[in-house]
Amino acid sequence: MRIALDAMGGDHGPAPNVGGAALALASNPDLTVVLVGDQGQLDPLLAASPLPAGRFEVVHAAQVVEMKEKPAEALRRKPDASVFRAWKLLAEGNVDGLVSAGNTGAVVAGGVLSRRFLPGVHKPGIATVMPTAKGRCVIMDVGANVFPKPRHLLQYGAMGSVFAQHVLGIETPSLGLMNVGEEEGKGHELVQKTYELFRNGPLSQRFVGNIEGRDIHRGAVDVVVTDGFTGNVVLKLSEGVLEFVVGLISHEVIGTLSAERDQAAMALKALLAKYHYSAVGGAPLLGVEGVCIICHGSSKDKAIASALGVAALNVRVKLNEKIVAELAALPKGDE
Repeated sequence: MRIALDAMGGDHGPAPNVGGAALALASNPDLTVVLVGDQGQLDPLLAASPLPAGRFEVVHAAQVVEMKEKPAEALRRKPDASVFRAWKLLAEGNVDGLVSAGNTGAVVAGGVLSRRFLPGVHKPGIATVMPTAKGRCVIMDVGANVFPKPRHLLQYGAMGSVFAQHVLGIETPSLGLMNVGEEEGKGHELVQKTYELFRNGPLSQRFVGNIEGRDIHRGAVDVVVTDGFTGNVVLKLSEGVLEFVVGLISHEVIGTLSAERDQAAMALKALLAKYHYSAVGGAPLLGVEGVCIICHGSSKDKAIASALGVAALNVRVKLNEKIVAELAALPKGDE
């Protein structure tokens, strides 16, 4: 399979993308990586990296979307940016998927501009994996669609369930709708209408009802459905709380130890490695033809390699085919 990598995306430039490609190729024998970016910057890095001959290509892209650029302006001013060139390769069928640690808005905008959505999908959504007391859960959407309609959220529940089942290995994923309370009838019009679609539709058997933010890490459900604004706030809040708590433990607990300090520090480091975003790699943009994995902007070699591995796995399990079949069972309606 062939996966395009936005080699210029991310906070650290092309070096971790090239390093991540090398790691991914070493662990995925069926993978070919197409690095999309400035050939002049990539060539010296490739010459110094152990990428296997015949399993990588370079597609030159003269422009880069900066992390703080507005996606709409970037689309207009930089049509030859690496992330948009990667989307073009996917739209033309030259690759099976793409990975980018670049500007998230630009990655989503490139997908929306391509208009290559799966049948019945009007608004793709970003799914991310979060740790829970019982394992892992999927939360969707975390930023692609901040003004969804009820039908979009219903589709997110279906797509998130397929991802949880076939990528995370959860046999029968349970579904919950993010709300300000567990009781039926809570929340604004969007969640109330979405609740009715879940309760009365083909996903009703796995729908447990409303959940609150504190239920996510408790593992109350396997798939959490919400709008992109709320989902992004939840994601960033969780990251911030983790950093805060780890800092407290490091200073207030480990800092007071003597003989056991090194052992405790190693245990904390191992725990962080288990839940760090680099172990997951990235978040899939579900609902588009092909595979798209969006990485954290600060991703380094390991995270990029993980994202390429996830992209390859999504292709292997034919995730989109399974999503299309799941969506076909939903009631038809307008956007």
